[in-house]
Amino acid sequence: MVTEAMDTTGLRPPRVVLGVCGGIAAYKAVEVCRRLVDAGAHVIPVLTDDATRFVGAVTFSALASEPAHTSLWDADHPIPHVRLGRDADVVVVAPATARLLGSYAAGLSGDLLTATLLATRAPVVVCPAMHTEMWEHAAVRHNVAVLRDRGVRVVEPTVGRLAGGDQGPGRLADPADIVAAVDAVLETAHDLAGRRVVVTAGGTREPIDAVRFIGNRSSGKQGHAVAAEAAARGARVTLVTASDLPAPHGVEVVPVRTAAEMEQAVVARSADADAVIMAAAVADFRPSGHPETKLSKADGVPQLVLEATPDILAGLARARRPGQVLVGFAAETDDVGARARAKLAAKGVDVVVGNDVSAADAGFDHDTNRAVIVEADGTTTDVPLVDKWVLASVVLDVVSRHLDAGTALADADMVPPDASTHPDTDSPTHPTGLRASTPRSTP
Repeated sequence: MVTEAMDTTGLRPPRVVLGVCGGIAAYKAVEVCRRLVDAGAHVIPVLTDDATRFVGAVTFSALASEPAHTSLWDADHPIPHVRLGRDADVVVVAPATARLLGSYAAGLSGDLLTATLLATRAPVVVCPAMHTEMWEHAAVRHNVAVLRDRGVRVVEPTVGRLAGGDQGPGRLADPADIVAAVDAVLETAHDLAGRRVVVTAGGTREPIDAVRFIGNRSSGKQGHAVAAEAAARGARVTLVTASDLPAPHGVEVVPVRTAAEMEQAVVARSADADAVIMAAAVADFRPSGHPETKLSKADGVPQLVLEATPDILAGLARARRPGQVLVGFAAETDDVGARARAKLAAKGVDVVVGNDVSAADAGFDHDTNRAVIVEADGTTTDVPLVDKWVLASVVLDVVSRHLDAGTALADADMVPPDASTHPDTDSPTHPTGLRASTPRSTP
């Protein structure tokens, strides 16, 4: 085993376990390995038996930071998967086959790689690659969704030429993009550690009678993605949701139905929250009073009198404590940017995420979204069509930046004048680029 050298800052390079599965894209994992090493990572390759049918273990041993591992039984350590899982700062699987995704989602450990994935608490990045028909199969999509709910980062395959000359989605992402994703995970893996975050999701339902309601088409997917990503970054997350989607892993879930229930749940939990992210589509109006029984068609068309629902976001802004970050969402059908900026000013919050819910490929009940993020300091970020999990990550990058700015400002008020000359040692990076890690003691 190659002994890693400490760099001059006293921080060790980040340890990256690189899992390689048996697919034609395995040859690209060689380039991923080389790029990670060049970026300053300590790379430990773990190959499945099928991977060695496409590329030799000796190739990875020559390029990586230590020899490639291929079996639970041929290592010097009696429990290699535990050692690899505990020591890793991040585990990346490229390519990740349908079999790997299924085994990981089901919690099955049939080889060293799947055992390591189950034995680690480090962030995990999977980079699927397979034929289009496999990638689009309902079972594979389900497994990917399960993994995402558990906080696993997914680098989506691209559209291009596949094995056998086919064209379509399923091609492994570019090695440079995979390395960038690993770098981003290392940078954000714990950026919300110790923070309390409240997220809302789904569309509220305002009852007309015992069986009918006024509602909207919000599925809650965006809010649930934000909650899952915040938990993966180390935050203690409470999700107040009107959606029936499965609960994200490691998140406290508070189910609600109406705007009033959501207001009560959010207000009760927001006082000590570092950030509140209102991703829910809260109804603006509700019937003024409603019968507890079903209205009968025989009685004729009822006259509905509507009243405004509570403005939860504005109320939070009036009551918030210093340093608390508030984020609103604006679901619009036209002039998205202008309306998002108007909402930002009207509500008095830090960030508003505007999205066009009339678009055919984004918004309500889609897996993808596009948005414009406006901030109180005038910063505007246009996010193109991306998976809702990617947008969740972008939003939390903004939240993390605001929280860090508030912490720095509070610290500056408490630091003696002569302490301002001390160098900033927060968030160190390895000299060659990837985020450095503090040394770990082996259990």
